[in-house]
Amino acid sequence: MTSRRLALILFALALGLGLAAWGRDRVDEWVDATRMPRLTVPVGTEVLARDGSLLRAFQVADGRWRLDPGPVDPLFLDMLVAWEDRRFPRHHGVDALAVLRSAGQALRYRRVVSGGSTLTMQVARLIEEGPTGEWAGKLRQMRLALALERQLDKAGIMDLYLRLAPYGANVEGVRAASLQWFGKEPRRLTPSEAALLVALPQSPETRRPDRFPKAATAARNRVLERAADRGLISQGDARAAMAEPVPRRRRAFPALAPLLSGRLARENPGAVRIETTIDAGLQRRAEALALRAARGAGRSVSAAILLADHRTGEILADVGAADWTNRGAAGFVDMTRAWRSPGSTLKPFVYGLAFDQGLAHPETLIEDRPTVFGRWQPQNFDHMFRGTVSLRQALIWSLNIPVVKLAEALGPNRVAQALDRGGILLRLPGEAPGLALVLGGGGVTLEGLTSGYAALARGGLGITLSALPGGSRDMPSAMFGPVAAWQVGNVLAANPAPQGARLRPMAYKTGTSYGHRDALSVGFDGAHVAAVWLGRPDGTPVPGAFGGDLAAPVLFDLFDALAPVPLPPPPPQTLTVPNSALPLPLRRFAPAGEVSRTAAQPAAPDRLVLLYPPDGSVLDPAGGLVVKARGGRGPWTFLVNGAPAALALPRPESLLPDPGPGFVQLSVIDAAGASASATIWLHPAELTSR
Repeated sequence: MTSRRLALILFALALGLGLAAWGRDRVDEWVDATRMPRLTVPVGTEVLARDGSLLRAFQVADGRWRLDPGPVDPLFLDMLVAWEDRRFPRHHGVDALAVLRSAGQALRYRRVVSGGSTLTMQVARLIEEGPTGEWAGKLRQMRLALALERQLDKAGIMDLYLRLAPYGANVEGVRAASLQWFGKEPRRLTPSEAALLVALPQSPETRRPDRFPKAATAARNRVLERAADRGLISQGDARAAMAEPVPRRRRAFPALAPLLSGRLARENPGAVRIETTIDAGLQRRAEALALRAARGAGRSVSAAILLADHRTGEILADVGAADWTNRGAAGFVDMTRAWRSPGSTLKPFVYGLAFDQGLAHPETLIEDRPTVFGRWQPQNFDHMFRGTVSLRQALIWSLNIPVVKLAEALGPNRVAQALDRGGILLRLPGEAPGLALVLGGGGVTLEGLTSGYAALARGGLGITLSALPGGSRDMPSAMFGPVAAWQVGNVLAANPAPQGARLRPMAYKTGTSYGHRDALSVGFDGAHVAAVWLGRPDGTPVPGAFGGDLAAPVLFDLFDALAPVPLPPPPPQTLTVPNSALPLPLRRFAPAGEVSRTAAQPAAPDRLVLLYPPDGSVLDPAGGLVVKARGGRGPWTFLVNGAPAALALPRPESLLPDPGPGFVQLSVIDAAGASASATIWLHPAELTSR
């Protein structure tokens, strides 16, 4: 070869390399100048149960079902790459070999035999919702695909495909499709399911299995054949998967706790995931119970259920309506937050306040007889009177006259304040509470009522209930003390269970509002508190509806789904004696202005009396010695064995230090020098157990 010829060859080679470099630079500039669409793909809000499972999902703003993909079965990803773009891990957005192959086949057969589109090109088309068949559209997809590969890694591009792949109608993305066709998350798919989800996006409408099952089956089987040829699954697994039928109907998206989920989504706009404390299994149980009870109660009847862990304040189940899709029963109204009459369910709090204030004891006797309060003469629900009863019996039988007498002695304002401390907000017919409040003459919500009973279960200290993790807080002050709370719970635990219900450790109360508009039941055990409501959301009566007949069986069925947790033992300072062993002022209740024969024996109503502990009682002083007096004129001073133990108290009650075992002389002195005393015996509880 002559030197001249060699020089020409070298020049041509250099020119070619230069032109190639120039062309590469121009292509780089062309790709870098690509007008990029927005790469953030909005997804619908998801509300999750405490175990991470989906309670309810919401569509994006344009009405499409598009969700964050989350974990996806690796088999699906392998099948997708094998079917759509087997060189996806290696190319830079455009597969030159596939493009050349597609062009050659098109020239030879004068029609499109195979596409050269990569997964990245498909993502480019889906982001811009561009055309698929026009050359200008293909060129734009190639340019955008090259630009995408420079901005995102392969995982980011795959994530966009998993969000945007079309599956027919208004469903996009593999997760929404898996929920729609299989009713399951895509993290675990069978070979048949994975292959169908790979095949559908190529022609999502003509391969819909509910409309065109033969076309869907054929497309799925082709994917399975290729997966077997590539060694992703065995030939036997492929044949077994081909024998499986494709799904013939679209499933509804999950909708557990739908009203709660909707409220949380509205309160957290833009949130992708909202975690809750809801237990999915208990939620399903509660929803099934509510639906069954409402259907059995009559037309247009709805139901609401709230279940919480009163130790933490976490809401475990929240049913706002029996059927949230039933417009005839106003299923769109969340009855856990609707204002309704509580019926008799507020009565226990009046008793607790009276016990705490030293006005009464569960064994105190009271008269259940016709009584006029101003111009109001309440009646018992059955229009019968029982005469002399204990407060324990009065609460179990839900008598009206005794509780109104207690409320009158306490004052309606004091009752309303105690309810507020327990989280029971009131809607009153007037500016100030009246005595009718304790018989249901006001409005409360089921959520507030559940909070109040949680306070009873927690020794009088309330807690805010929340369906959001960490959303609960202790109330700043107690409704009343732990002794009174235990006494109320102990009485309610003696309520007879509904007929046929399984006996379990539980304290509960029922309520029926005036005109049979509301049937309620609220109860608790050592860990859980729950409330049930049945009625018509529009407030029309449900003839014959009683809380004991309708709501209480639902409450017991709900607790049957929980492990039994016993109620707590009494606090050490609790006085558990019969009526005959009570201090004389506590043996029979006497309203203001009315002095019973028994109460009149020791002193006039304003005379200083040592209420607790009673003379001759035997107590365990663990945690200190609770003392209470009544009457006299403040301030008050308590003495133990003649030595001052609490000086100049503004109220005649205190918690004294444990003076040690043995006999103790306890005295109280008021500002006028009046005194009262008792001799008691103190010793640790373990000595008693021997």
